[in-house]
Amino acid sequence: PPPPPPPFSPPPPAPELRVRLVGAEWCIRDRYSLLLRINPSPIIELNRAIALAMHKGPEAGLRQIDAILERGELTGYHLAHAARAELCRKTGRTDQARASWERALALAQQAPERRFIERKLRELET
Repeated sequence: PPPPPPPFSPPPPAPELRVRLVGAEWCIRDRYSLLLRINPSPIIELNRAIALAMHKGPEAGLRQIDAILERGELTGYHLAHAARAELCRKTGRTDQARASWERALALAQQAPERRFIERKLRELET
């Protein structure tokens, strides 16, 4: 079976759940902000950036992910590059998305993750 979608690309909620989910992105973002104060971690910061992208748009999340990577944190973590790739794709930066997916592929160890990333790279060509 194909791998599950990444956390930054959830399926649309059922109509009856949509009302309850309005505003959930900012709540999740705020929870990650609180968690960062309690336990600073680049992984938590990455998750917050993804929540920020869901709430404020891909540019906002991309700025945060780029800041993490520019500090040299998570440069060896394939999911950081995958998150960056997806946000670049959403902003129309196809070349940057491709480069980030390629970096994620180079770092990914598990076959299902590699297949998922390879599929994302192929999708950029269409």
